[in-house]
Amino acid sequence: MSEYLPEGKLISTRENINILHSPQLLKEAMQSGKILEAKACVCDANHNLIVDLGGVKGIIPREDGALGIKDGSVRDIAVISRVNRPVCFKITDFKSDKDGAEYAVLSREKAQRECLENYISKLVRGDVIDAKVTHLENFGAFADIGCGIVALMPIDTISVSRIEHPRERFCVGMDIKAVIKSIENGRISLSHKELLGTWEENAQKFTAGETVTGIIRSVENYGAFVELAPNLAGLAESKEGIKAGQQASVYIKSIIPEKMKIKLIIIDTFDYKYNPQKPVYYCNAKHIDKFLYSPQNCSKKIESDFSDSEI
Repeated sequence: MSEYLPEGKLISTRENINILHSPQLLKEAMQSGKILEAKACVCDANHNLIVDLGGVKGIIPREDGALGIKDGSVRDIAVISRVNRPVCFKITDFKSDKDGAEYAVLSREKAQRECLENYISKLVRGDVIDAKVTHLENFGAFADIGCGIVALMPIDTISVSRIEHPRERFCVGMDIKAVIKSIENGRISLSHKELLGTWEENAQKFTAGETVTGIIRSVENYGAFVELAPNLAGLAESKEGIKAGQQASVYIKSIIPEKMKIKLIIIDTFDYKYNPQKPVYYCNAKHIDKFLYSPQNCSKKIESDFSDSEI
């Protein structure tokens, strides 16, 4: 695991808590340049963040609120949106206010810059990293990959089984893993489906003759595609009144690895409200060069190749 974690992962660690509650340790953290985390309580009228350090007040000046604020490449919403959330920072100074009370001057920008230079800039395609979902759009999920630096995971890379919106898989704040899909002009794109198992790994959980639960993903003239797992779907015979998004109980007629097919019969359907659970990962590696989704003996080859790259 990288030492540069998504925001929110450090705040509850024993070391971080101990430092925040000790004026002496806070000063030592300033001298050593240690990255800490605490909760942002207020964003004032000048867009300075007020941070709760326990016994000492912390202030992140607006221009130090995020990478890109100084040069205008990042909007102030990147600062405002941190209220009531953890923020990472480095302590840059201690000062006294007009009443003589000491406060700490903090910089989130310096913490992010260190993360970018020492960690993110060294990532290559195929690296598997920890991330935290920050917000969801219809075209993909944004995830914090370290110290509040965010990368996009396009919707078609979230799982093999197609979804209408990332909220069907993720919720904001969810800890996930991701693969570095591409790096272009310093902008990182993520993928996720390669970590959710091959067709065979997913199909091994099912047996012909079983009746199981699935989600209807699409209804076509020739049948309905039913998701059995995020990386596995089967084709069911058409049934009147069914529609995409419904939960279904399905009978498994057959599983055919050489054709990468699962034949199903829909027994019944139910209205369904998505309640995303933390993904189940089949990959524990820190880097993957290639991911072959399709079975070896299948004529159709589905593969992700990350091996042809360098930053």
